Amino acid sequence: MFNKNIKLGLAGLIVVWAIYSFTQGNILNGILILLLAGLVILFYFKNEIILLSFLRMRKQDFPGATKWLNKIKNPESALITKQQGYYNFLRGIMVSQNNLTQAEKFFKKALKLGLSMNHDVGMAKLQLAGIAMTKRRKREAQMLIADVKKNDKHGMFKDQIKQLKEQMKRI
Repeated sequence: MFNKNIKLGLAGLIVVWAIYSFTQGNILNGILILLLAGLVILFYFKNEIILLSFLRMRKQDFPGATKWLNKIKNPESALITKQQGYYNFLRGIMVSQNNLTQAEKFFKKALKLGLSMNHDVGMAKLQLAGIAMTKRRKREAQMLIADVKKNDKHGMFKDQIKQLKEQMKRI
């Protein structure tokens, strides 16, 4: 909800308040206030709007997830780099229903900015492979599928890779 700089400033003020509580002898209050500062710092690294849109996507509520993502007006200034990656990842998933060209741009930007989890990187590359196949770019799709297969340590994408390879034989 707040800009990343406002969150850091707020966390700093809360830490100062906690130190003041410690000096006044209110140890328990100071500890609880430090926990509040920790929560604000957590939301600096994990944006609350992105977390809420992931929750909506998990419930298969794509319009609700889109509504939450639309609340982020300027992602370049409001989010740190990894959050921008996840913002573009979510945008790509939302747009992939309608516009594959725009979804491809979002997924490539998400991979460029970076995603924290290996399965998210794999999912983005798998989506890009599917988009490349629909656009008849077989070589690019093969490279992306090979990259996904190499990074798939838990076998999460085995079925999707198998389906894409079957579709590739038809091309």
